[in-house]
Amino acid sequence: MTYLDASVIVAILGREDDAEVLLDRLEAAQAPFLISPPGLFEAVMSLAAKKARDTGSELDSSLIDQAQSSVALFAANIKAREIEISPAIGRAAIEAAKRYGRAVGSPAKLNFGYCFAYACAKEYGAALLYKGNDFAQTDLA
Repeated sequence: MTYLDASVIVAILGREDDAEVLLDRLEAAQAPFLISPPGLFEAVMSLAAKKARDTGSELDSSLIDQAQSSVALFAANIKAREIEISPAIGRAAIEAAKRYGRAVGSPAKLNFGYCFAYACAKEYGAALLYKGNDFAQTDLA
């Protein structure tokens, strides 16, 4: 079981420089894949904002709709399962912020979205697929 951080979805769908490496890591990861509403929200909004920047346009509802469709199709193609955010996950996200958060000066510098990704992976006993080095400073690395 593998939880997908939004950073992976954004990098792959946004065709970032490391998209192929992340696709390879995704293919090697253990299914089923898990995603959450905060992760989906972050992926959709990040992709829509990237499209606005790339095209020199304002972020609007049509760009958000396009990004939402792309993310939904990606999730369906990999048969990702959307999980609910339970009170236990909420508490685990707070614990992640206390231990690894940017606000407390942790080297991991986890933000809101990363704290929820961490909490989802921990609560489900899932591996965490992510981009970058932030999670490398946690016990999920």
